[in-house]
Amino acid sequence: MKAHTEEEFMVFISQLSETNASLGFWTDFEKIKHNVAKIEIKLNTLNYLIGKEDLRKAVTELWNNDRRVFDVLQILIACRKKDKKKVINANTGIVLLESYFTSIDGIMDFLTGTGLAHFLKEDNVKNLVDYVFGVETGLDSNARKNRSGDAMEDTVELIIKESGLDYRKEVMSKEWQILTNALGTDEKRFDFVITTKKKNYLMEVNFYSGGGSKLNATARSFTEINNKLRNLTDFEFVWITDGKGWLTAKNKLQEAFYAIPNMYNLTTIKTFLNKIKNDNV
Repeated sequence: MKAHTEEEFMVFISQLSETNASLGFWTDFEKIKHNVAKIEIKLNTLNYLIGKEDLRKAVTELWNNDRRVFDVLQILIACRKKDKKKVINANTGIVLLESYFTSIDGIMDFLTGTGLAHFLKEDNVKNLVDYVFGVETGLDSNARKNRSGDAMEDTVELIIKESGLDYRKEVMSKEWQILTNALGTDEKRFDFVITTKKKNYLMEVNFYSGGGSKLNATARSFTEINNKLRNLTDFEFVWITDGKGWLTAKNKLQEAFYAIPNMYNLTTIKTFLNKIKNDNV
């Protein structure tokens, strides 16, 4: 028997939100400031290269003074050292980007090949610290996908708090042997666990503003978890999800909706919380 009807699914789909982004979603300035501060001294030293007509001479002078300042060069082209990016060199070999920073010739090849040599000579920037602040702001956009999930969790937590129900965050399934037995090797860290006098509600929360293969995998995974837990009298699995990204994986979402009784979005979560308040009566 299906957990929900087709009509209920169509209502669920119609309620999906276009975004969960607040103004704070776009840029994490504290993280950006921290990233820039870690390399600020080296960037200030590299400012010496700005406007130099004889760039090789300037590079040589810095190299002889402290070659470690060139460790941060790749951030000028929006690449982090930890990413271990690879490129094709002049000999058509594949090398790590950071390998260019082991010699003066390599540094000059890097500056020339990337266009930074012309950029620096033409005095197009006054301060590399300010420049890298802008680079870090752009790179921070890559973290927005994670912040979308965090924003969803924050929103759901606020709603749970308002309900007055007892809850905990990021709870491991191994706390209960019966869950370990049911899930087997599929150990889980649940985003929230709401505990009432009757049951423990194990909650997963996410938001998808865009499509991708992860949506199908998530729907399949949560359906499997629900199936493993559905016969446990003291536990229920709950999935709170939202976002119009699901429109690109509508069929998989529908399959999950038919299989998981406790499946809600930001519009219907309060209905669920009001319902389980009766457990404490």
